Amino acid sequence: MEPPTAADQSLVPITTEQTLITTNAEGKKIKKIIRRKRRPARPQVDAATFKPEEAAPTGTIYNIYYNLWSGGDREDVSQTAASGRCVVARDSGYTQADRTPGAYFCLFFAKGICPKGVDCDYLHRLPGTTDIFPSNVDCFGRDKQADYRDDMGGTGSFQRQNRTLYIGRIHVTDDIEEIVARHFQEWGQIERTRVLTARGVAFVTYLNEANSQFAKEAMAHQPLDHGEIINVRWATVDPNPAAAKREAHRIEEQAAEAIRKALPAAYVAEIEGRDPELRKRRKIDGTFGLQGYEAPDDVWFAKEKAEAGAGARRLDAPEEQLLIEKAHAEGDDAAGNTGGIFSNSTLAALKGYTTASTAHRPPVATGPLVGYGSDDDDSD
Repeated sequence: MEPPTAADQSLVPITTEQTLITTNAEGKKIKKIIRRKRRPARPQVDAATFKPEEAAPTGTIYNIYYNLWSGGDREDVSQTAASGRCVVARDSGYTQADRTPGAYFCLFFAKGICPKGVDCDYLHRLPGTTDIFPSNVDCFGRDKQADYRDDMGGTGSFQRQNRTLYIGRIHVTDDIEEIVARHFQEWGQIERTRVLTARGVAFVTYLNEANSQFAKEAMAHQPLDHGEIINVRWATVDPNPAAAKREAHRIEEQAAEAIRKALPAAYVAEIEGRDPELRKRRKIDGTFGLQGYEAPDDVWFAKEKAEAGAGARRLDAPEEQLLIEKAHAEGDDAAGNTGGIFSNSTLAALKGYTTASTAHRPPVATGPLVGYGSDDDDSD
């Protein structure tokens, strides 16, 4: 048997660890670590017969400057069935991209037509919460546009985070909600689903934006239980005020979680009031001597800031007093001081000293604003 080459060694099966905490018969907790070897990704189609899909036109007017189609009805799209479908449980596995930090996901894998398998330079798995990409690209590494297309297709817009998909042309049945949930929960955790049964339309919102991007490509032109070719597009902004408030709250929580991870745990606990010593001191000092009174946060923080400033002044005070006393002791006899800090010779030198005005610096020329955009897009 020949020894493995450098290329083979770079593709050694990656092991995953899973920690389980169980309780035995005696009531003691036992920690078990289960290590599993990840299998290599399998080719989804034969490489000899693979042909890249061409983008189908989704409009009536083609703009040669932006390389985009516009106009037409949003439902006026190709109803040709997709040539393949991804089966995550069967097709996912490790590839060369697992050794590259920040690698993107394979678009052909999402469509179920990747012929490379383990040799692919992109990830062959579902996105997770730890997969974070710049706002100007999607999880496949494609550039987003400044605004959405007329048919709400393509990669979407980088001006807002969109986690909701619009699904049209669904065959109307009594179990339409169960069908939509079963087909779309395969691509990630779903936050909520809204189905308009009479119109054959559904809206699916994922917890993670990368999962919505993956699901949009994976379900494009796919048939459901009744052979219909569904239309999957980006959903427009929900005009419901409750939805806007819910989305704003989610963004605030996401930003707060990012700040918590960036700051030390002890500092976060002090800010959020989870430090037991700080809570005990605030419970005593926060009353300000008034029975039954509890100072609000702004009053308490103002008190802490004032005490911190007073402490800094107290630290500086002994040094100032020492300088004054030293000047008095040395200057009265030796330098002929008249009672001030400086001697007579020093004061005479200062009288003849003049300061030159500093020249104003010219304002720094700022460069032109840079506009971000892309001329490349995909139909799905």
